Amino acid sequence: MTAFVLVSGGYTGGWIWREVAALLRQRGHTPLPVTLTGMGDRRHLAGPDTDLETHIEDIVQVLEHEDVRDAVLVGHCYGLLPVLGAADRRADRVGSLVYLDTGMPQDGDAGVDVMPDPAVRDRLLGRATECGGGRFLPPPSLEDEEVWGDLTGVAPADRARMERLAAPQPLGTLTRPLRLTGAAAALPSTGVFCTANGPGIAVLEALLATGDPRYAVLAEPRVGYFDLETGHYPMLSRPGELTDVLIRAAAGEGRRLG
Repeated sequence: MTAFVLVSGGYTGGWIWREVAALLRQRGHTPLPVTLTGMGDRRHLAGPDTDLETHIEDIVQVLEHEDVRDAVLVGHCYGLLPVLGAADRRADRVGSLVYLDTGMPQDGDAGVDVMPDPAVRDRLLGRATECGGGRFLPPPSLEDEEVWGDLTGVAPADRARMERLAAPQPLGTLTRPLRLTGAAAALPSTGVFCTANGPGIAVLEALLATGDPRYAVLAEPRVGYFDLETGHYPMLSRPGELTDVLIRAAAGEGRRLG
């Protein structure tokens, strides 16, 4: 039995993992979907000081109160930043990490820093000033895929649920830098690419082929990879396939590039 701590991206909450959590439970595992402070059904708890450290502490407290060991921490999109922070602080309770359709933030990076398009970043920060009082980032329409990501495979009912339950993102969660000591740097990790939303494993292979030493970490034996042919929200579009991938990642499976 494995404990899976599930942390989703911006504007969402633990509710988005409902189907995956049920499937993990059916297969004998312990799913722990996390709703971060100010998100989902905890949106009313957001305050002026809610930031990335708040979200890191949310996950740390789940690890502590559920008394889990060798947990698999799954970070989707923005959710990876607090996942990495929590793993750094309580590496003794973490067995491995899953990077679910997200980037590779490093020590000192903030959420706005890792957005690939500076124009999108500037637009979001402007929106927070104009519509969120400088404290919140109101959720945009689902039609804005530059922010939400690709919605391939998400059924109309789930799209409606996303729109209805989307919560404003506390701005401090995106502007406060991630601070890492390196305590979790050697943990086994798995990258899961949703190929309708962006490049997959083949792009990593091309980067490694350049011989650039910066990419050597991608080929370490502790790192595995999976491609999922779907959009940015596989927990909604392909919950069964995602469940299989998470269980296989926990078992140390996945394609190696070394």
